[in-house]
Amino acid sequence: MPDLTSNNYPLLKSSLGKFLLDKILKSRLSFSLAVLFILVLQNIITTPDFFRITITNGLISGYIPNILDQGSCLVIVTLGMTLITAVAGGQDISVGAIMAVAASFCGVMLNGPEYRSEVFHNPYALALIVGLLGGALCGAFNGFMVAVLNIQPMIASLILYTSGRSIAKIITYGQTVYVMNPVFKYLGVQIPGIPVRTTIIVSTVMIALVVLAVKLTSLGLYLASIGINSSASRLVGLNSAVIKFMAFIICGVLAGVAGLVGSSGVGSVNAGELGMGIELDAILAVALGGNMLGGGRFSIAGSVIGAYTIQAITTTLYAMNVRADQLYVFKAVIIVIIIVISCDVFKERFRKLTRITFGKNAQAEG
Repeated sequence: MPDLTSNNYPLLKSSLGKFLLDKILKSRLSFSLAVLFILVLQNIITTPDFFRITITNGLISGYIPNILDQGSCLVIVTLGMTLITAVAGGQDISVGAIMAVAASFCGVMLNGPEYRSEVFHNPYALALIVGLLGGALCGAFNGFMVAVLNIQPMIASLILYTSGRSIAKIITYGQTVYVMNPVFKYLGVQIPGIPVRTTIIVSTVMIALVVLAVKLTSLGLYLASIGINSSASRLVGLNSAVIKFMAFIICGVLAGVAGLVGSSGVGSVNAGELGMGIELDAILAVALGGNMLGGGRFSIAGSVIGAYTIQAITTTLYAMNVRADQLYVFKAVIIVIIIVISCDVFKERFRKLTRITFGKNAQAEG
């Protein structure tokens, strides 16, 4: 038991402080949590009713429920992007287009040849399944390009990024499909009698399924192993091509889920706008969550926090009366600051500065 009254106590305090600081800086969740905490603190100051939750028209509403609702599609897409980044050391930039393709399949199944209809031409469940199969098919195409042809993920997914929305428009005959049946909005708005938006429920279920898949099975270990060293993983018996192919299919299905949720929320399928730009936010969410963009170890919790942080930034800017045409300028400045602070060079220099500070304080107190 150390003598806290001795002259060594300042040295003990400085050593403990350096140890705790190093642990915090090395934690993959510390930075994303810190950014989220700053956003919450700023909202508490500028928006006194930030934590206020009410029930409006049978739905729980407020700033926090709105962030969870509006960020649901981004969270679902980010889950798939995390798996792709971990196993392939690259990113799938076609997830927004896949959302449009999946939603288009679903919309056409429901409306048939009509661009506006209040009657389902096929069972609702069947249309959802077809939409998800469309997303899986897109994911399988990307997976084939990466796993079999060994093309870089971003280059491989560039094909669907440029052509996916055109494919979606071909599916919908170049028109916006309006699904007027109120059942269609169950997935993206509310199921009667349940006060929580369906988007929040769906995103929570998707998070739980992905976490269970990577924690309770060997999938998470396989993804990280192949991402760290694909050749070494192959030597111990892992089929890296199959695992990568599977990861892209999962990513495609998750993008399909996000597309169905997003189109259901607005009651229509607009292939030119649905999911536009979401791939960039998903990549940023993965980076903000402390994941290595070059592949390897990953954190689902970090990615989810990163996605909600990005949505919180958007909601905060709107609450500060920032106009829609100015939003991306403010958002870009915030993102640049976040990226600079989270980079390894900045962290290392900050560690050196704190070590020097702690050392000087220990000498002064000694």
